[in-house]
Amino acid sequence: MGEYSIQVNQFDFNEQLDLSLEANFFINNFWPLVYIISDGRTNIAYIGETADAYNRMQAHLKNDKKSRLTSVLMITCDRFNKSATLDIESSLIKYMSADKVFKLLNSNIGLSGHNYYQKEEVYRVIFTQVWDQLRRLGITKHSIEHLDNSDLFKYSPYKTLSNEQYEGLKRILENLLNKDSGSIIAQGGAGTGKTILAIFLFKLLSDDLQDFNYDELGKHEPEISSLVKQLKNTYPNLKMALVVPMASFRKTLKKVFKNITGLNTKMVIGPAEVSKSKYDILLVDEAHRLRQRVNLGAYYGSFDKASLALGFDKMKHNELDWILKQSEKSIFFYDSDQSIKPSDIPQAHFERIKKQETTSVLRLKSQFRAKGGNDYVQFLDNLLYERGENTEKYSSNKYDLVLFNSIEDFRFQIQEREKEQGLSRMIAGYSWKWISKKDKSLFDIQIENTNFQWNSVANDWINSSNSFNEVGCIHTTQGYDLNFAAIIFGNEIIYDPIEQKIKIDETQYHDRNGKQTIKNPEELKSYILNIYKTIMLRGIQGTYVYVCNPELREYFAKYIHQYENKKEPLKLDNYEEIVPYENALPVFDLKVSAGDFGYFQDPRDISWMKIKPQNRINENMFICQVIGESMNKIIPNGSYCIFEKYSGGSRNGQIVLVEKTDLHDQDFGSCYTIKEYYSKKEVSIDGWKHESIKLKPRSFDETYQDIVLEEDALMNLKVIGQFLRVVE
Repeated sequence: MGEYSIQVNQFDFNEQLDLSLEANFFINNFWPLVYIISDGRTNIAYIGETADAYNRMQAHLKNDKKSRLTSVLMITCDRFNKSATLDIESSLIKYMSADKVFKLLNSNIGLSGHNYYQKEEVYRVIFTQVWDQLRRLGITKHSIEHLDNSDLFKYSPYKTLSNEQYEGLKRILENLLNKDSGSIIAQGGAGTGKTILAIFLFKLLSDDLQDFNYDELGKHEPEISSLVKQLKNTYPNLKMALVVPMASFRKTLKKVFKNITGLNTKMVIGPAEVSKSKYDILLVDEAHRLRQRVNLGAYYGSFDKASLALGFDKMKHNELDWILKQSEKSIFFYDSDQSIKPSDIPQAHFERIKKQETTSVLRLKSQFRAKGGNDYVQFLDNLLYERGENTEKYSSNKYDLVLFNSIEDFRFQIQEREKEQGLSRMIAGYSWKWISKKDKSLFDIQIENTNFQWNSVANDWINSSNSFNEVGCIHTTQGYDLNFAAIIFGNEIIYDPIEQKIKIDETQYHDRNGKQTIKNPEELKSYILNIYKTIMLRGIQGTYVYVCNPELREYFAKYIHQYENKKEPLKLDNYEEIVPYENALPVFDLKVSAGDFGYFQDPRDISWMKIKPQNRINENMFICQVIGESMNKIIPNGSYCIFEKYSGGSRNGQIVLVEKTDLHDQDFGSCYTIKEYYSKKEVSIDGWKHESIKLKPRSFDETYQDIVLEEDALMNLKVIGQFLRVVE
């Protein structure tokens, strides 16, 4: 990896900015650059790129929202060109929105997605080095690797759409403007980007026109910009909501909306909430999970109350009817193959809407989640539904599909993927009762000599603390992305070798609400196959499969490569008056501060350093000088850095100050060290604990090695603080 001459210069963002920029070679020679305008007190920022910094800054100073910001970072490099700055701008918007240090004023329009010379081999490296410098300044916090796994990154509206998605977006906008048009159905299988398109569209329609940047839409620019402006004029006070039927996924998207400027949690609602108000536009994600009054359990009360409020017969009408009545325009993101239980509205209801002259139907076909792409989707259709014939075993250098004969190997390997990359989970069909729901000491699932429990929480299970040690179901995973999915085909799905057909053993299917009213065995089979196809499409990088029924396992073995039990290498891929905690922070010497961090001394007995007013500070913050080169990609030798006392929560991917009484750091000459923190978990039937902690240097000097602490060595480890920024 090469080191490039990247400069990040900070200036006050005010009317005198032009004078401050005069000494900068790149700015004065109209060189393409990237900039970040921010305010450290309100934690609001705007990211852009330009080759004319003078005019662009003056335009921003005249903008009502941006003129309130206080500081601007100019990021320059002698390797920058227009394509590179557009790409780095786009990457910064996507990653900073997920990092949550700042809320962004940016629109989601205009994000660069094109390819260009040396994009991966040079400019991806440059972006990583830019990110490290921003972490040094406290502008960003988490590592890129950590953010790649976060829901805020995966479901961010700051995405580059594919040509197929852009075409779908244009058709949706056109139909929203057409007075004779009614419903819009965007149909696509799991992983075809329906949720991303829904969130992108929602953010697009929520943004102010003055924040739009259409420069990089290419051939789509004239149509989309014109359509958006017309819509803004047609709906000057647009009222809309994103309806998400599944409570768990709804909670996740509320978190996403909470951290995006211009969006808020109240914009994401459940179906029953539409009965309270009329809307101009309702977008419905996972529309195949809208419900009718069948097997609703605790939801019966809310369903009946909403039906009554809308004047509907609760026995004849459903949530689809609610949406249609309460919105002038409705957009349904739909996949009939993901309907998984009798309470889901039958496909026939959507087919009737499709046949109406006022309905527009668009289809999304490209697979974006699973790296196996459309070939993998077709393989699953052939394997499960007999929609075609697989003639050979599935093989892909992009996607890891493996069949396991041992449940222990299956469990071990998915937990290895969890340790290495995170977001790797076990999921199963409803072949076991949920007895641990009432008694946490019991196991729900026994296979061979191995025991498991079902998911201990229903909402946001994938991100819960013990999820990698549990088995999730369709309801806890539908709509989510995983790096690796480990799928257990239970006893309810079998194979008849004589008839050469997949069959269902109803006696082994234990989802009460999933079969109570089903009288047709083929209907139950359809639901169960939909469940398995949906969870087989959760994994981005791969899917592991274990099959309980021997005949079904033998059938799968014809088309899926089996796991060979062999050792795999671990994949390891940064003099004015002092008013304490108002304009200054205490400074501690790492060579002499043992024990002091938890008990700050009297302010008169310690040193204080004044901090720039645009940076927000509090009594949990302190300053230490970082000595040495082990973190020089982010923290230069000798820098004074601001830390915040650690008070709980995940530390993975963050830079931390650690105390270890039997550790002697060669740079500090003490028991303290500053490194990037990674935890490796040990999973057992009793829960989990840290198996090891890796303290990773981020240095251009490759002689610095990871510090790996295992077992007993972890007992005296204490995380003192989390790095915020270098004091400039």
